Amino acid sequence: MSFRKYEVLAIGLVVLLVSMLSGCGNGSTAQKVRIGEVTRSVFYAPQYVALEKGFFKEEGLEVELQTTAGGDKTMTALLSGAIDVALVGAETSIYVYQQGAEDPVINFAQLTQTDGTFLVAREETGDFDWNKLKGSTFLGQRKGGMPQMAGEFTLKKHGIDPQGDLELIQNIEFANIAAAFASGTGQYVQLFEPQASIFEREGKGHVIASFGTESGQLPYTVFMTKQSYIAKHGDTVQKFTNAIHKAQIWVRDHSPEETAKTIAPYFKDTDEDILVSSVKRYLEQGSYAESPVLHEAAWNNLLDVMDSAGELKSRVELDQVADNSFGEKALQSAE
Repeated sequence: MSFRKYEVLAIGLVVLLVSMLSGCGNGSTAQKVRIGEVTRSVFYAPQYVALEKGFFKEEGLEVELQTTAGGDKTMTALLSGAIDVALVGAETSIYVYQQGAEDPVINFAQLTQTDGTFLVAREETGDFDWNKLKGSTFLGQRKGGMPQMAGEFTLKKHGIDPQGDLELIQNIEFANIAAAFASGTGQYVQLFEPQASIFEREGKGHVIASFGTESGQLPYTVFMTKQSYIAKHGDTVQKFTNAIHKAQIWVRDHSPEETAKTIAPYFKDTDEDILVSSVKRYLEQGSYAESPVLHEAAWNNLLDVMDSAGELKSRVELDQVADNSFGEKALQSAE
């Protein structure tokens, strides 16, 4: 074989190799998205469904999920670039905006649309009346966070002054609230699922009211990112929102048992019957948003809740910290 033939053969092999590598690359060029969730919660079931059912992969996304415990830590991670997308209360985007951030945080897909906490009493109360809380010790949530603000909003709605009519405890870390109540602190406590269902089963407490039902619709937990990320990766944000909406539809159309089974890998220490009970409660009170779009009326309710808690410097218009175009396109693509 002549040198020329060797040369042609070598070039051919190189071309073939490059072609093969290029093909492999095209099959694995999924855009990586790092999510920071404020806590691990059954309240966020559609997010885990999107992961387990492969909806992100269908959109060409490789999602890395981490739990960044606490709204302040989650927002710090987002602003510093440690994560790309935060799943956290919409109020955090308002706090950032009020601080005059040059690169504001933008809400682009709503996941939950009510408060997710329940009023749990240590003793059975019979026919419940909110006035029974007066003079009691109430174990609440962290000051400035949405659970506490929605809780106080509800108490005031029923003529209860959280600071004057109760012994209000709100200096216990979120992760330790349930343990504090179990050890004897407080007559009433504000809890998320699945802890509320666990306490009921163990006889440690009784769910007597829903703060989600009482405080109305709110853009409670929302996927958000920095404006600069949207400018650079708008297509990724759209694909992400499409995947979330697919999961919202899936949860809407399936039973609590099916949803509980799907999200079980994310709650390995929680019995499946507790997951079912938790999902059922959230479905029955309409906590899981069926659309990623944030609505004006719910947003204004959020502002009212924050204002009532003394946490709002001035009212912030929805379009100043939200971009509904991704949610609207996701709705269109699902039709």
